[in-house]
Amino acid sequence: MAAAGSIAKAADEQLHRVASGVTRSISELEGALGRPLFDRGSRGMTLNSYGGLVLARAHRIEREFEEARAQLVARGGIGTSADVHSLFASILNGRRLAVIASLVEKRNMPAVAREFGITQPAISRALKDLEAGLGVPLLERKSRGLVPTAAGEIAAFHFKRVLAELRHIGPDIAASEGTLQGSVTVGALPLGRTQILPVAIASLVARHPRLHVATVESPYDALAASLRSGEVDFILGALRSGATAKDLQQEALFVDRISVIARAGHPLARIARVDIDALRQATWALSRHGTPGRELFERFFHAAREAPPIPAVETGDLAVLRGLLLESDMLTAISAHQLHYEIRDGSLVVLDFPLEETRRDIGLSQRLGAFPSPGARALMQEIRAVIERSADFHPQEWPSTRI
Repeated sequence: MAAAGSIAKAADEQLHRVASGVTRSISELEGALGRPLFDRGSRGMTLNSYGGLVLARAHRIEREFEEARAQLVARGGIGTSADVHSLFASILNGRRLAVIASLVEKRNMPAVAREFGITQPAISRALKDLEAGLGVPLLERKSRGLVPTAAGEIAAFHFKRVLAELRHIGPDIAASEGTLQGSVTVGALPLGRTQILPVAIASLVARHPRLHVATVESPYDALAASLRSGEVDFILGALRSGATAKDLQQEALFVDRISVIARAGHPLARIARVDIDALRQATWALSRHGTPGRELFERFFHAAREAPPIPAVETGDLAVLRGLLLESDMLTAISAHQLHYEIRDGSLVVLDFPLEETRRDIGLSQRLGAFPSPGARALMQEIRAVIERSADFHPQEWPSTRI
């Protein structure tokens, strides 16, 4: 429609639909958004600034459908002649896409029916219509319940990305009028949860009360999967390398390292320079085996040709770790940023044993080629500002309490 310049021309030459149907679709979209998308004149219709914002998302949705078609042909079992783009365009409403995506993810029709407040027969009909159009099943009934096929996984993945683009249209328009609104979902890895993210969120929401922020606390692999599917807008935390991040855009904001931390009255806190033998004899509470921080810590000992300490406690819960440190003589090896407030008030201290070899880049991860919502862009900028104005995050000024 934007390219054709008139409803009649678009309906006849590009959309192959009757003009009245195209007119009704445009009116319904403008009504839903509460804004005109075209300027109407004697010479036809011209896309206005609101329409330009919608068009940018529409182009991205079109590319998602095309990528879905390519993936379905390559791995999903459909034929090259299948008109997947037209099929997907015909079901382009957020609710129907969300139902199919949720069904593939939850694998439980009653649960999805309750989630969306619709009947199971209605879900079954929508699923069968889509499967009939594709010519392949999206879900199969097994003894253990519904199991997605390869085609089902591909469709759900790209439907989630389309839903993300649809969610951003309203905030795009509001931002063009000076209002920041909508929802932002942040993948929060441990290092950013204590200080950086709370300070940034509080500052931004205070200035833009119509903005809603949600954080997701999961292991990196789960967050990266949600980032790729559009369910998470960006991740804050330790950056990855190699194949793990090949399709991600990463921005390093500061360099962090692991610190050895104990309670303020710990016997080792009175030693001017702690040696490695003292560390090996201590009782430890560490993160679980295989986590990045634990691997960095153990790598330090291996490089020194020493056996790493065997922890008495392994935990991924910061509250548990904090309690163990405060109530015992246990040590831990963790970023000092994660216990920032306890170190600042003096209840915990960083021991004088710098683990220089445990440095790593901390920053923001986005999906390569992503077009974040205005709220997500604003929150990322606020995170940059928090880090920039705090000496705690400057590489040359490590956060620590020296004894």
